[in-house]
Amino acid sequence: MYCITVSAAVEERMATVMICTVYVFRYLIEQDFPGSRVGPEPTTDCFTALMYGEEEGIIPGNALTMDPRKPFRNLNPFGNTFLNRFQCVQMSNQVLESISIIDTPGILTAAKRKLSRGYDFPAVLRWLAERVDRIILLFDAHKLDFSDELNRAFRALYGYEDKLRVVLNKADRVDSQQLMRVYGALMWSLGKVFRTPEILRVYIGSFWSEPRQVCDHYQLIELEEEDLLADIRNLPCNAAVRKLNDLVKRARLVRAHAHIISYLKQEMPTIFCKESKKHNLIYQLPVIFTKIQQQHQVPAGDFPDCTKMQEKLLGQDFSKFKRLKPSLMASLDKLLATEIANLVPLLQQQQLKKKSFPGVLDGEFLGTFRSEHYRRDPFKALPGDDESSETDFDEWAVEKYKPKYDEIFYNLSPNEGKLSGTKVKKWMTSTLLPNSVLAHVWRLADVDRDGMLDNEEFALAVHLIEGKLQGHWLPRELPSHLVPPSKRQSTASDEE
Repeated sequence: MYCITVSAAVEERMATVMICTVYVFRYLIEQDFPGSRVGPEPTTDCFTALMYGEEEGIIPGNALTMDPRKPFRNLNPFGNTFLNRFQCVQMSNQVLESISIIDTPGILTAAKRKLSRGYDFPAVLRWLAERVDRIILLFDAHKLDFSDELNRAFRALYGYEDKLRVVLNKADRVDSQQLMRVYGALMWSLGKVFRTPEILRVYIGSFWSEPRQVCDHYQLIELEEEDLLADIRNLPCNAAVRKLNDLVKRARLVRAHAHIISYLKQEMPTIFCKESKKHNLIYQLPVIFTKIQQQHQVPAGDFPDCTKMQEKLLGQDFSKFKRLKPSLMASLDKLLATEIANLVPLLQQQQLKKKSFPGVLDGEFLGTFRSEHYRRDPFKALPGDDESSETDFDEWAVEKYKPKYDEIFYNLSPNEGKLSGTKVKKWMTSTLLPNSVLAHVWRLADVDRDGMLDNEEFALAVHLIEGKLQGHWLPRELPSHLVPPSKRQSTASDEE
């Protein structure tokens, strides 16, 4: 099982994604990142925060918690054992301008239940879950396993079910009948663990490095992946609303907490029997909660977990508690009743102006082709490319394969020497590559940005698709040796 958390709480304009599988990392940002490693079992016990940065590099955990510009300073209490397994990778990737991603370790299987991580793994998950906007749990369809550590992780996520999304991953590895059975078993297990009347949203996906296999439910996988990615793309737009929602939740919790502390303070004796009275009050905390609900009309859902609060109160000195100040409570009630309500129309206006971050699904493959996708090139230069150096334009890397590609091109009946996006899309989708990959290929191949492909551009597209099918990662930006000869002059003029 893998866990992804998506959050929009790092900066006002950003969303953050916490992922515990490298495959989804790569799927979202469409490139590798420093230190990434893939294996069938958890290959690292490391949390990696992937964030945008002009200067690429890795920041270790202890230094990261000292950086006031990063939202990780409160992770210090988890100690060196955890911080030695925590790092931040900064990358100049356009997707990361709108979201940040946190890669978490995979859950240990039942066979490894005796192993110890050396730190409180569920507590770290809960700390992150409290601050993020989306938590995505990934299960492999061909090896569904609910281990002891997974159950502890689920308990850490109690109260954040509204953020949860579940993905039944590698669904192309099983046939439709097996998928139906695994899906039913997963839904039954999740309902038993979370014990909520709401059914968690379970997506069907295939996020991994292997080429997608032909299966009866291929179209279902495509539709489910698009739904999941659309949900992630909308997070930056909804970041302010979620922050407001968290503010309201915290304000209501503060109100209940203030009444509890004030009651405990009033009941404490001035001089004698303080310790015995303290333990008696802690024991009677459930009754105290009921009294406060009745006296101050505080909803039961606003109170903290009674058992956890009893544990924390054992180490507190009740005589140091402060009495309730009516003026402060009046200000808090005003905040909840009027001031926050006045913010809602402003946020709605702001949402209309915002756009979701440039997703991995667009162009012809979403039916929303617009020229601005091409005027704003999102891809950076490849690592190691020297942009200032002279490039040898004599040889085109696709030239020796072009006769084979031309045969496909002319069989598609081009009109005036070019293929429309509709014809190209129909052929490209037959390769069974994800729509996000095909959209990336389209953006790279349509060099002249006219929404159509000539024979050279089509040859380039086929060359990129074949490379992807062989397991290679597509370039973020079209390298000079792949630019079609007829387009090099216009490309040079555009750069000038």
